[in-house]
Amino acid sequence: MVMFFYGSKGKSNPVSMENRVDHQTKNQRTYDIHLPSDLGMLFKVRLGLQSLENSISQLSVHHFKIQNTSTLDTFSLTINKTLPLSLNGDRWIEFPIHWPLKKALSVVTYHLTVFSTNILSERNLVHMTACIYGTYGDTGDRSLLQSLQNVQHGEENESFLVIVDAVELGELDKIVLLISSKTDCKLNIKKLHVKEAAKEHPIYVFEMNRELSVGANEPEIQRDIPRSFVIRGDKQKDDLDSNLTKGGSQARNVTEYTIKVYTGDKRGAGTDANVHIVLFGNEDKSEVFQLSQSLEHQNPFERGKVDTFKIKTKKLGSLYSIEIGHDGKGFASGWFLEKVEITDASRNSVYCFYCNRSVDQSIFTLYTQFSFPQELAV
Repeated sequence: MVMFFYGSKGKSNPVSMENRVDHQTKNQRTYDIHLPSDLGMLFKVRLGLQSLENSISQLSVHHFKIQNTSTLDTFSLTINKTLPLSLNGDRWIEFPIHWPLKKALSVVTYHLTVFSTNILSERNLVHMTACIYGTYGDTGDRSLLQSLQNVQHGEENESFLVIVDAVELGELDKIVLLISSKTDCKLNIKKLHVKEAAKEHPIYVFEMNRELSVGANEPEIQRDIPRSFVIRGDKQKDDLDSNLTKGGSQARNVTEYTIKVYTGDKRGAGTDANVHIVLFGNEDKSEVFQLSQSLEHQNPFERGKVDTFKIKTKKLGSLYSIEIGHDGKGFASGWFLEKVEITDASRNSVYCFYCNRSVDQSIFTLYTQFSFPQELAV
C-alpha cells in the first residue's frame, strides 16, 4: 500500500507503508511517515495498491487516522472500503482532510469518456491509464480498460465510459495518458470528455486525433493532452451572453488579441488565398477568424511582409496553440509562413508560434515556443 499527500504548496512523492510501529492492536496498523515540510496545509490523501502482483489480492480499509507528532493536530475518517473497489477496478481511494475551521473539498464522481476507432479491439493487448489534472491537484494514474461502462460501437467510431472517484479537482487543465504493451499495436484516439457525473455541464474536451504506436520497440509511451475547450450549459451560456451586453462585464470577459503574421522572404512565399486562424488557451478556444483586414497592407500575406490583425473574443487564458490554414483559392495559393506573434492585451503577454514551412489547405497546429511580457516585446 502506498499513499500520496496533497498540500496547499504541492504533492508528496509516493509514501510506502514500511516503517510499522511496534505493539499493534488487532486489525490496526500504525506507521511513522515523514513528509516534506514545504507541502503546506494538507487537504487530500490518496491511498491504494501500487500493484496487485503480490500476495495481497485485496485490502480492506476501515478507518484512517493521521496525527502531526509536532502539533498533535489529528484527523480521522471512517472509510469501510475494499481495494480494488470492484473486480479489476480502481485501486485507489481519495478523501479530503477536514481540519478545524477549514473548508474541506468534496469527493466527486467524474465520468471520463474515451472516443476512438480501435481501442476496444486492442484492450486485451495494452494497459492504459489516465491522470486528470486540475486546479486542486490530480487523480493519479487510473486504469481505463479494466471496468468499462456504456460501451458504444459504430462503423468508424467507438466510445466507452470510465468512472473515477476523486476529491474535486476544480478547473481541469490536462490529461496525461500512459500506454504500455509488449505486443506491437496501434491505437487511434480521437478525444476525451470529462464531466462531473452529477452535472450535465461543464464538459471538458481534450482533443487528440492521433495514432499511437506501442510495442516491442517502444513498450511504454506517455502523452500530455491539454484541454481544448469547455462545453458550457445553457445557463452558463446565457450568463456569459448577459455579461457581454453589459459595459462593465464586457471589459472583464472580452479581450483584444493583436495577431502579427510573418510571411517568408523567398520566391513564391506569398498567397492570395483566404487565411483563417483559431486560438487555443488553457481556459477556452476562440471561434474561427478570417484574417482579411491587414492594418498595413491592402493585399496581405505578400512575400517578406508582416501583416497585423486585431480580433476581439472571450478571454482564453494562457495561449498554448493555434490552428492556421487557408482555403487554397486565388491565383497563387501556396504560402510560406515564417511565424505568428499574438499579443494578449488583458494578460500583457506576447506568444510566439514558429512555423517555417509551406502551408497548404490543411490546417496546421502550432504550439507556443515561448511567451514574455508585452513590455519586453521587440
